[in-house]
Amino acid sequence: MRKPRFLAPRFLPAFIALVLIGATPAHAADSQWVLAESTLTYHVSHPLHQTDGVSHAARGKGVCHEGQCDFLIAVPVKSFDSGDSNRDLHMIQVTRGAEFPMVTVRTRLPESAANSTNLNADLEIQFAGQTAHYKQVTFQLTKQGTETKLTGAIPATLSDFKIDPPTLLTLPVKNEMPVRVEMTWHPQ
Repeated sequence: MRKPRFLAPRFLPAFIALVLIGATPAHAADSQWVLAESTLTYHVSHPLHQTDGVSHAARGKGVCHEGQCDFLIAVPVKSFDSGDSNRDLHMIQVTRGAEFPMVTVRTRLPESAANSTNLNADLEIQFAGQTAHYKQVTFQLTKQGTETKLTGAIPATLSDFKIDPPTLLTLPVKNEMPVRVEMTWHPQ
C-alpha cells in the first residue's frame, strides 16, 4: 500500500506562495505616502523681539485605503532651533518637552486631494501633553514630478496646549504661535 503524498516537494513553493497571499490582510493599503523633506517653523512674538524656531526633523507616512488616506507626522520638540540655545532649552522646559518629547499631527484626507492645488484639512495635534483640533486648515499643493509639495500655516496658540506664555522682563509673549509648514511627500 502506497503512502499518501500531501505535498510533493515541487508543489511546496506554490503552496507557500498561496499561504502568504492568503495571509495578506484584507485591509492592506492601496497606496502609501512618505514624507521626504520638511521645514516646520513656529513663530513667537514678544513686545521686544520676534522669534522663529525651525525644525527639519519631521517624519511622516500616509496610508490610503478605499479612497481615504490617514496621515501621521511626528517631530521631536528638541529639534526646533531658534538660533539661541538658551531660548531653545527654555522652550523645551515651558512645553514640557522632557515629558512629552514629540509633536504629532494626524489627519484624514480623501485620496483625490492629492490631485488638487488647495486642500482643507482637519488636524489633530498632540503637543505638550495636550491635544488640539484645528478644522479646515488650508494648504497649497504643488506637483513636482512624482513629489507633492504642501505649504500652509497652522493657527496654533499657546493656550490651545495649556502652555503658560513665557515672559521676558515681566512681559509675556503673545498667545499666537503660528506654525508654517513646508513638506514634500512622495508615493512609496
